[in-house]
Amino acid sequence: MAACSSLRSVFEYETNKVVRIYSVWYGSLKWIIHFMVFLYVSIVLFADRRYQKKDSVISSVHVKVKGVSQTDKRVWDTAEYTIAAQGVNSFFVLTNIITTENQVQGLCPEFPLAKAVCSTDKSCTKGRVDPQGNGIQTGKCVKYNSTVNTCEVSAWCPVESIKTAPKPAILDSAENFTVLIKNNIHFPKFDYTTRNIPAEFNVSCIYSKHRASLCPIFRLGDILQEAGEKFSEVAVQGGIIGIEINWDCNLDKWAHRCKPNYGFRRLDDKRTNEALYPGYNFRFARYYKQLGGREERTLIKAYGIRFDILIFGTAGRLDFFEVVVYIGSVLSYFGLAQVAVDCLLTSSTGCCCKPDPVKEYYYNKKCQEVLGPRSTLFYVTYVDEPGILMIDKLSETSLQAIKGGVIEKRQGDFTQSSQLPYRDRTISPQNAEELQLLQNRREGPCFRERPSWCCCGKCRPADPFWEQLCCRKTDGPCIANSSLFEQLVLSRSVLEFVLLYKDPLLDLSGVEVANKPFRHCAYERYIHWRFGEGDLSARAVIPNCCRWRIRDAFPSENGEYSGFGKKK
Repeated sequence: MAACSSLRSVFEYETNKVVRIYSVWYGSLKWIIHFMVFLYVSIVLFADRRYQKKDSVISSVHVKVKGVSQTDKRVWDTAEYTIAAQGVNSFFVLTNIITTENQVQGLCPEFPLAKAVCSTDKSCTKGRVDPQGNGIQTGKCVKYNSTVNTCEVSAWCPVESIKTAPKPAILDSAENFTVLIKNNIHFPKFDYTTRNIPAEFNVSCIYSKHRASLCPIFRLGDILQEAGEKFSEVAVQGGIIGIEINWDCNLDKWAHRCKPNYGFRRLDDKRTNEALYPGYNFRFARYYKQLGGREERTLIKAYGIRFDILIFGTAGRLDFFEVVVYIGSVLSYFGLAQVAVDCLLTSSTGCCCKPDPVKEYYYNKKCQEVLGPRSTLFYVTYVDEPGILMIDKLSETSLQAIKGGVIEKRQGDFTQSSQLPYRDRTISPQNAEELQLLQNRREGPCFRERPSWCCCGKCRPADPFWEQLCCRKTDGPCIANSSLFEQLVLSRSVLEFVLLYKDPLLDLSGVEVANKPFRHCAYERYIHWRFGEGDLSARAVIPNCCRWRIRDAFPSENGEYSGFGKKK
C-alpha cells in the first residue's frame, strides 16, 4: 500500500498559490525593478560577451634587441649589453657595471668588511668563510692599505673593491635601444592561431600608444616612460619592468577582432631606502689564458633592466549552450522584485513607526498565521465570539475554561444550501439574522439546575473535561434552539438529500431505517456550518448542548453513544 502511494506521488505536480494585489505603487515598483534587472542582464550579456564560449591563450615569445652605444673606453653593441635570458619570456639589458680586471687565484687582503677588519692574527680564523666576503681566511692579519688591516683570504685577487654603482649609469644611452617582440598565440578550443606582427608591418615603426599601437618594435625609454619611470634613474641600480600583452579576442564572424593590447608597469620594489637589495644586479666573469698558461679573469658586476613579457588573454565564440546557461542563471534576479515588495508588505510600520492600515490589509491577505500545536489539539467556536479557538494546552478543568489561540475561519459556502429542500423557508441560511440576534442578545442566567460551565442553560452534565463545552462564552440563548439550527442541522429532508448525494444507492425509504446515518450527518453539517471548510473537522469539538440536541432528534437504538473521544 505504501509502495502504491509512493508510486502515485511520482506523477504529482505541485505549484505555488499566487496572491494578486492590485496596487499602483507596488505594481510600479515591481516593473521598475524588473526593468533595472533586465537592463543590467542585457548590458552584462553583450558587454562581457556572456553568450560566448571562452578559451585561454597559449603563447610563445621571441625578442631581438638592437642598438649601439659608446662610452669613454669602448663601443657597446648587442652582443655585450644583452645578457642571456634571466627567466621565462624575459630579456636583460645591461645599463651599469663595476669591473675588477686581471684577477688571478692567490692570497690577498680581504675587502674591509666589518667581520674582516683585524688588528692581530688572533682576529682571523683559518678556514673561516664569510658569506659577505670574497674568499677563505688563512688566519693571518695583513695590511689592506695605510690605515686598515684585514684578514688574508685565498681568493681571486685582487678582490672586488667598489661596492656602489656609478652615477650616472655607464650605459644610460641604452634608452634609445629598441626591442622587437614576436608573440605567437594559439587558442586550442577554436583551433585559432595568430601573432602580434600585422601583415602590413612597417619595419621602421616605433610603438606609440596613440599613433602606432600595434607596432611590435619598442624603444626602451618609451617602455619605462609608459610604466611611469625615468630611464636614467632606473639604469643606475637596475630594475624589473613588465611588458603586458593582452589578447582579448572576439572570434565571431560578424565582429571578428583579435589584436594585442600592450601595457607596462614596474614589478620590483623601487623604494631603495626600504628595500634590502634595491634594483637588479648580478655578477659574471670573463676568463683568459696568458702566454705562460696562467688563468686570469675580469669580474663584472652587472646592473640592468630585466624585461618580463607577460602574456594573458581569452578568446570567445558564440555558443548556444552558454546562452542558455546564462539566461538560466539570471532568471533568479527577477525574484528581487518579489523580495522587495514582500519586505514592504511584511513591514507593518512606516517611517514614523505608526501602523499602516493598507500594509496590514495586504499582509492579512498574503500571510496566514499557523500556530504550533502540541500532541493534543482541539478546535472550538462560540456563537457570541468571532473566530475559532485552537486549544493545545489542556488541563483537567472543563474545556469551557481553557483559553486558546484565535485562528482564521474558512467560511463554508452555504449559498448552494439554499437550494436544498427545506420544509420551513421562513429563515434563509443566506440571511443569518437570527444568528446575529443570538450573538448580540443577552439573557439572565437560567435558574434550573445546570453545569457550572454551561452558559446557555441547555447543556447536560459530562464527565470527560473535553465534553464540558457550551455553545456560548457568556450567558444567553442556546444556538441549538434557533431556527437556523433546525434547518441546517436537524432537517431530515436536508440530511436525506446530503446522504443520497454522497451515496445515491443508499436506501432511506424503509420504515425501520436507523438514526445513526442521520445523526452523524447532522454532526458533519454542524461542523461545516460553524468551523467552515478545511482540515479542522477531525479535531473540531461540538458543544454539549448541540450534541444532545442532535442525539434527541436522532437517538441511538440502545441509548449508547461513542462521544468525541480524546485523541492523543
